[in-house]
Amino acid sequence: MAAATHGGRAKCLQRLVRLDLPVPKTVALSFDEVHRIAAGEMPDMAKMIALLDSDSLICVRPSSEDPDWGGPGAVLNIGMNDERHAALTKSLGQEAANALYARFIQSYSTHVARLDPDMFDDLDMTADDICQQALDAYEDEAEEPFPQDSAVQLSGVLRSMARAWEGTSARLLRQAKGAPADAGLGLVVQEMVLGLGHGESGSGVLQLVNSTTGLPQATGRYLSQSQGRDALQTGAASLFIEKDPRGPSLEEEAPAAFEALKKHAALMREKLREEMQIEFTIENGVVHILDGVRVQRGARGAVRIAVQLAKDGVIAKEEALMRVEPRALNELLHRQIDPDAERDIIATGIAASPGAATGRIVFSAAEAQASAARGEACVLVRRETNPEDIRGMHAASAVLTERGGVTSHAAVIARGLGLPCVVGASSLRFQMRKKAVTAPDGRVFREGDIITIVGSEGQILVGQPPMLEAALDDAFQSLMNWADDARDIDVRANADTPADAKTARNFRANGIGLCRTEHMFFDSARLTVMREMIFADASDDRRSALDQLLPMQRADFIELFRIMEGQPVCIRLFDPPLHEFLPTDRAGLRDLAEALSLPLSDVTRRVEALGEYNPMLGMRGVRLGITVPEIYDMQARAIFEATIEASRDGDPVVPEIMIPLVSAKREVELVKTRVDAVAAAVRTETGVDFDYRLGVMVETPRAALRAEEIAPHCHFFSFGTNDLTQMTYGLSRDDAGRFMSAYVQQGVYPEDPFHTLDAEGVGELLKLGAERGRRAQPDLTLSVCGEHGGSPESIAFCREVGLDYVSCSPFRVPVARLAAAQLAIQDKIG
Repeated sequence: MAAATHGGRAKCLQRLVRLDLPVPKTVALSFDEVHRIAAGEMPDMAKMIALLDSDSLICVRPSSEDPDWGGPGAVLNIGMNDERHAALTKSLGQEAANALYARFIQSYSTHVARLDPDMFDDLDMTADDICQQALDAYEDEAEEPFPQDSAVQLSGVLRSMARAWEGTSARLLRQAKGAPADAGLGLVVQEMVLGLGHGESGSGVLQLVNSTTGLPQATGRYLSQSQGRDALQTGAASLFIEKDPRGPSLEEEAPAAFEALKKHAALMREKLREEMQIEFTIENGVVHILDGVRVQRGARGAVRIAVQLAKDGVIAKEEALMRVEPRALNELLHRQIDPDAERDIIATGIAASPGAATGRIVFSAAEAQASAARGEACVLVRRETNPEDIRGMHAASAVLTERGGVTSHAAVIARGLGLPCVVGASSLRFQMRKKAVTAPDGRVFREGDIITIVGSEGQILVGQPPMLEAALDDAFQSLMNWADDARDIDVRANADTPADAKTARNFRANGIGLCRTEHMFFDSARLTVMREMIFADASDDRRSALDQLLPMQRADFIELFRIMEGQPVCIRLFDPPLHEFLPTDRAGLRDLAEALSLPLSDVTRRVEALGEYNPMLGMRGVRLGITVPEIYDMQARAIFEATIEASRDGDPVVPEIMIPLVSAKREVELVKTRVDAVAAAVRTETGVDFDYRLGVMVETPRAALRAEEIAPHCHFFSFGTNDLTQMTYGLSRDDAGRFMSAYVQQGVYPEDPFHTLDAEGVGELLKLGAERGRRAQPDLTLSVCGEHGGSPESIAFCREVGLDYVSCSPFRVPVARLAAAQLAIQDKIG
């Protein structure tokens, strides 16, 4: 018997029987048998019933290959009829017998005869003649007496459950959950142990671990149904460990049965190699196990359970790694909403950065900074963020935007900061001037109102629900250590600030794969100097302004190098268009004119002149470095001087300098010549020698196609898959969120290409660039530094192509480490 032929429940029960556990007699029907039943070909009912105890009632439970696929509900008490009711009345009492019979009549009427369940609404369930009332109601509605033969009852139940599984609605529902169209259903026919008696009797579930934390804790629920007890009338449920005020715990009332259950659960854990929940009954002090199912768990529980099973020698470390879904680690790395908390959802958007955070609404970066200064948590609400909002994002607890997708500015920066973020919340009405947000149901939320952002699920909630804190405990650390031992591709982090670098270091990244230097210029002290440089007309004037930024950049790089302690740091030279550093509103222009001692009209004209129709495809990246070379000269000098300083008290630093947005060999030659000249000048001035590596960020299709002629001038290629995807598709990553879900739903794209690397299109360019680059430069280091670097599916492609490392946001590093380990293990398994 196998789960693929009879379902998981049947397979588990078979294993429990083989362990000599007290399982009632059971008959398992295969997928094929159930399919025949649905077609009207019934098995021999008398023969099946003969395999079971003739004095017992029967239950039928579904057994699918995956319990998450759903299926028909279980039907209990099959075999109840007038004769059995009379016998049970004598042995158990009228109340218990009435309850069993009346419930079966209702269940059979609804699920087998398909009668209207409302027909029982007017019945008095406490009346002595409730069973006769139910029988009369059935006969009136069905126009035939209720079946008294157990074989007829069982036949009807089997046929009903088989046909329910094969119905169109049921098939569509389970396909939506990932089941194949031809998924089969098994049925388990089992003797019932009622858990009713004059001695200790009842029913419940037990497990040996806490589902949320995975820590050892015998827990569950027990419904005592001993005759004469109040529990029979009230249905009191008791926790095993924490005494329930509604009734005594099983440990107190039946210590022998409790110990037996714990022993059975421990045996199941060892032999089934899994933490299991036991469904059981106790009848007159005797324990019976009805079923065993895998303990439900969240990410915290999944990690600890897998790690503890491996430490106890129940499973191998490699299997423990395979049992944890990489993306589930986000629940450990960030605060999350308590699973039991009620949620008042205002609206939903795109889940851009995981975690959950609560705060008061603010509508500007300045207000976010002011809020942080007061010690108040806030949520920064913007139509869309831009580089000027970065300081506000640092101050905020979470970010919410009306526009954008998974690789928009807000999403990328929030992931780097570990900040919960929801973007593309277009169902909300953003009224920035009125400082208000209107929900689809008409509720209005103003500045100062408290909301919660659930970045993992794309939800915006009212108020402050209870939270679970991040849990980077010993189990997490053990799992990550095992992952590092197993993986065969490095994982670096995208880190722009010392705080980012410390996070990357804490998550054991193999270095920094992308440092976006432009983010260092948005500090208020540096921004004014940067604007002076932009407004300078002559090279000497630009160099004079940049000389003020040089010590700041140098200090930034020294700190990054020291934090990373000799690990590689890849620094991307200045990339964005200059207009991003200039104000756009009247007040900002006026402040800039005052700071530069220029007429407002001159400042306005200059800002307008720097505007571009499509700045992301305009004068940015290497184009800016060639036309305004003083910027790259200053950055190269800052990197080399920082290299010398950081190497004084530690291992020699070998910085990696990356040229962005390359599309032609000549661009690399021009920048390389100037960088080499700066390096020579610094060596001469200081008398200190140092090494560095120069490479390009391959983010234009032409760079990938012409990789063979670019590679000889480089030590490395780093594929910037965010822009490479954008340019390959001709699709704005900031605007894609408006229609991407519709495209995916209608099958235009199988996945959002900004979320999962498009292996067929963008991946083909990446593969060509890698092959052609290494053809010309065999020792060329290859990597991906776009957000795809943290996607498990994308990492699989990167390994296939032969890349040396991936780089992603710091908080995605553990996810990437585990995904890489699982891929390596899968390859070994074959």
